[in-house]
Amino acid sequence: MNENKHTEIISDKEMKSGITAPMGFLSAGLHCGIKRYKKDLALIVSETPATAAAIFTKNKVQAAPVLISKKHLNSNDKFRAIIVNSGNANACTGEQGMKDAVEMAALTASALNIKPEEVFVSSTGVIGEPLPMEKIRAGIGKIVDMLSEDDSNAAAEAIMTTDTFPKFTSVEFEANGKIATIGGIAKGSGMIHPNMATMLAFITTDAAVEKNYFQNVLKKTADKTFNRITVDGDTSTNDMVIALANGVSGAEINDDSSAAFETALFELMKKLAIDIVKDGEGATKLIEIVVEGALSDDDALKAARSVAHSPLVKTAVHGEDANWGRILAAVGYSGIEFNPDDFEIYINGTCILGKNYDVKLSIEEANKTLKPNEIELLIKLNEGSGKANYWTCDLSEEYVKINGSYRT
Repeated sequence: MNENKHTEIISDKEMKSGITAPMGFLSAGLHCGIKRYKKDLALIVSETPATAAAIFTKNKVQAAPVLISKKHLNSNDKFRAIIVNSGNANACTGEQGMKDAVEMAALTASALNIKPEEVFVSSTGVIGEPLPMEKIRAGIGKIVDMLSEDDSNAAAEAIMTTDTFPKFTSVEFEANGKIATIGGIAKGSGMIHPNMATMLAFITTDAAVEKNYFQNVLKKTADKTFNRITVDGDTSTNDMVIALANGVSGAEINDDSSAAFETALFELMKKLAIDIVKDGEGATKLIEIVVEGALSDDDALKAARSVAHSPLVKTAVHGEDANWGRILAAVGYSGIEFNPDDFEIYINGTCILGKNYDVKLSIEEANKTLKPNEIELLIKLNEGSGKANYWTCDLSEEYVKINGSYRT
């Protein structure tokens, strides 16, 4: 899977996709020296004032850029830019870290001739190390002159840490007779877990979106996408999703167009979320867990989440061992009500376990269902109409290697 990820995800058409696909947005990415060789500073700019919505990590330990961006979101109605560095999280860095995050916003604002509170700040990387501000100052001085509307690939690369490919996409939709676009970039590979999986995502749209509605719909959509992915069960200190809407297309989101907007936003965020799971550290298989027939949607979600978090299920998928007992056990400790006798399991459309523990295939034949790189694991509880989807990946030896030497 890792060998052909780039060609699987990014087509020629998508090279002009991402955060600059909507009208009135510019972006750039460069190497300022935080990392040894790769791009590590990104800038996203709306040419006109934009409304914003954002959601942040629920970790009790929150990085300085999270705190500054929260403050700006709560104190300002219009925004113009997002400045992002990778390679250093600026987390657990005390008073100096706060000063550095404030300075990043101020430097960006000065270079763009806007107000500091119109700038969101984001960082990702190693926790507990001070930012190399001399490098960031020089980088911000250069990156403003590199802003372009052509594509967002450089910015998508600049926010990566252990990612193996940049994640970006865009969608178009019609709103009251006008065509509007939503674009996005994301990063994430390890420390991925719900309640803001350890990730960054930045979303732009040229539709006009009212602030309170924007916040509500972003949160609702994240709960169905970014909060339904897991790689390793860890949630970080820096996670955030920031969305900007500048209205340049002339399309306005109101009662008549909200359904189209919400559908488009869901498709975009789902694509980015799945790309994050596909790029899970050491991952070789994408796993979609589908639970049907629960007593409620909430029960279905609990069951799917329990299976997705199970290291035993994830390692079994990696080893192509269709060990249905691990799946049944994970649902069993999820806390939901169901009758185990009614349980059914399908892998990529093939039933491997029927009701009353009826084993449908030999071990050898069942294991063959796990050969593909993309696995749909369907669990039928046959109790009600509740259903839910969840996405995860397998857990391999490579995950241990990556995280055993992350800082070296």
